[in-house]
Amino acid sequence: MAYLPIEDYGIVGNMRTCALVGVNGSVDWFCCPNFDSPSVFGAILDDRKGGHFKIAPLLDDPPVQRQVYWPASNVLITRFLAPNGVAEVIDFMPVSTAENPHEHTELIRRVNCVRGVVPFILECYPAFNYARDAHRTELNENGAAFISAKLGLQLSTRVLLEQDGDGVVGAFVLREGESATVSIGVLGDASADYHPPTEAESDALFEETVAYWRGWLRQCTYKGRWREMVERSALVLKLLTYEPTGAIIAAPTCSLPEELGGVRNWDYRYTWIRDAAFTLYALLRIGFTKEASRFMHWLESMIDPFDDDWRNIQIIYGIDGRRQLDEITLDHLDGYRGSRPVRIGNGAYDQLQLDIYGELMDSVYLFNRYGEPISYDFWTKLRQMANWVCDNWQLADEGIWETRGGRQHFVYSKMMCWVMLDRAVRLADARAFPSERFRWIQTRDEIYEEVQTKGWNPELQAFVQHYGSDSLDASTLIMPLIFFMSPTDPRMLSTIDAINRSPAQGGLVSDSLVYRYNAARFHDGLTGQEGTFNMCTFWLVEALTRAGWGDPRRLDQARLMFEKMLGYANHLGLYAEETGPSGEGLGNFPQAFTHLALISCAFNLDRALGEK
Repeated sequence: MAYLPIEDYGIVGNMRTCALVGVNGSVDWFCCPNFDSPSVFGAILDDRKGGHFKIAPLLDDPPVQRQVYWPASNVLITRFLAPNGVAEVIDFMPVSTAENPHEHTELIRRVNCVRGVVPFILECYPAFNYARDAHRTELNENGAAFISAKLGLQLSTRVLLEQDGDGVVGAFVLREGESATVSIGVLGDASADYHPPTEAESDALFEETVAYWRGWLRQCTYKGRWREMVERSALVLKLLTYEPTGAIIAAPTCSLPEELGGVRNWDYRYTWIRDAAFTLYALLRIGFTKEASRFMHWLESMIDPFDDDWRNIQIIYGIDGRRQLDEITLDHLDGYRGSRPVRIGNGAYDQLQLDIYGELMDSVYLFNRYGEPISYDFWTKLRQMANWVCDNWQLADEGIWETRGGRQHFVYSKMMCWVMLDRAVRLADARAFPSERFRWIQTRDEIYEEVQTKGWNPELQAFVQHYGSDSLDASTLIMPLIFFMSPTDPRMLSTIDAINRSPAQGGLVSDSLVYRYNAARFHDGLTGQEGTFNMCTFWLVEALTRAGWGDPRRLDQARLMFEKMLGYANHLGLYAEETGPSGEGLGNFPQAFTHLALISCAFNLDRALGEK
């Protein structure tokens, strides 16, 4: 099997786990039963050993392959079009609700013949525990069972299967109007837990799943420009929500490379506190108050009683709240197109990143204002945290980009410490909470003046990455978004202009796409390069949008840049973490942070254009 481009995948899921389905009809990534469980299909990380589950037509002419989502849902349709036949595979995972509980994690694959007579091939080759665990394969009356030491899967189908090594294959033919349904799910005590779905049962599950997603999406209050992209981004965020806790993972994949053949390969199947403010802001802006509330209560539960240790909150958590996320490499896997090492776990979990305090407090402030009032007990934890920031904001840290080249006094980290204290003061005043108000204000102002002095480079006429640096950093674009700087302040405009130049001219922008920083000018502890960072592109659009309040030309530029960026989404409206030099997707996919930034960007740009 050859590797597909990262952007050639769609995603389906049930808010506990998900599957990546390629335009060729192959499931090449599936962790079971949860997002961060070991993979059972992982061909995207090793096309020989990783395991896959493919259903595709065998047509004389190579078919044209297309993918679309059923409107307003996370039900995926993969179409194959050829002169002698047209077929489609509909993939979805039933969502367990109070009204329609589902005991199993199950992927449904419905195969339809639209026109002609179409032969199909079914291939199912699991590779349990990232292809580390052996398993036995048993054909049974319902299809086939695959059983490893820790997990079993049942493939349920009426297709006649033959065992092929540790997997199975099957061939079948459908005529125009005919369909067949195949399912695969977690095996219980016996294979009798599953039976091959009848077409009537398949229809009912399909309709139930579509109804769930459409019912959920009806909460969306956004009616502005680019509505379809905003709604698709909202559907992605919901899909990446772990329903039992309300936590939102950064991405459903691990070790997809930021550079083909490179080492910048990370596991993103966890929840970052940093995402909190952006998540809350995006969800509240477009009407999803329930999701915002659940995420906020999950965040509150993650903060331990204060013990003078900054680890009373850490930057990353497992979806079940676990803190230990030890990073290991899977040296037996080749990696996506030879991009090694393949990593699981994330060694950044115990880094010091001071910015998370500002992002957490900003999210609480927004939630208290637009969601529901926070409790006194929660405030007590936040108050202790604000006092800790007063004592420790001058520490160097690893920063927002989780660098591995040593700690620095990153401007973004200092700025978010300012946010922490600013929002703490505002929240205490709004709710009349007891506080160390005057200390917080004094420290807040001290941070502000230090950033203006040490974070500003008069030669570049721009804010830089860290104190004493001459390197630009796209994270400074967030200054007007968090009200640290006026969007029309000369220093802010000058910083925007400096960043909004090509790398050859000392900037960070290539055809409207924004790099995080110049890896050649700043040693981040890693070798190689990376693509442009999609989230940062949306940050530049937002900064230009706000600067456009004083200069309509900047607003026009923001709109053009935003609409160009929409063109870099894949065929389904999904984004990876980064965009490569040829417009290809790089990094883990799809990435929640990118879609959060898109929602915020669309909301504010649409509002600014409406006012214009």
